[in-house]
Amino acid sequence: MIGIVRYGAGNIFSLTAALERLSIPYGMVNTEADLAQFDRYIIPGVGHAGAAMDKLNNSGLVPSIKALQKPTLGICVGMQLLTAYSEEGDADLLNIFPIKTLKFSSSPDHKVPHTGWNRVYAEKENPLFKDIPVGSHFYFVHSYFIEYNNAYTLAATDYSIKFSASIWQDNFYGVQFHPEKSGIYGETLLTNFSKL
Repeated sequence: MIGIVRYGAGNIFSLTAALERLSIPYGMVNTEADLAQFDRYIIPGVGHAGAAMDKLNNSGLVPSIKALQKPTLGICVGMQLLTAYSEEGDADLLNIFPIKTLKFSSSPDHKVPHTGWNRVYAEKENPLFKDIPVGSHFYFVHSYFIEYNNAYTLAATDYSIKFSASIWQDNFYGVQFHPEKSGIYGETLLTNFSKL
């Protein structure tokens, strides 16, 4: 069963609607004691990374999240929270991945935020991307990106610059795109996560 970390900065509705469509059982993690009920976790997130980190700190869940040994997936800002630092709010984050979240440079050809469908290219074998063809389209909405680092990048995307569309280390995963809004391949990814 998936525990959705509820800390006040996540788009819970679209995610829970997707899980319900897929008949994937889930519940909410509001306190440290709730973590024991679940065998995997999702950290959602929308909006401002610095503000989201403040809310996560205020929840009291940070030490427990950093100590998790079960599969854990950060989505969008939830993925950015797994990195060490974000230029958005000049914020120190969870530092589970020792990489940075940086701001896109705007140009006539690449408007910021990066919004819409873009191709995602898995670079490593991992069950999270099982049955998802390389180059499949996923839905993005973000102004900040996670710097590309081969050690942690599971899948990459190009938008004026190559960046990490998905990261992976041990039991921690992140996706910059929104699988809950990405059609069949987004649903495949959520199903894959539910089986890790």
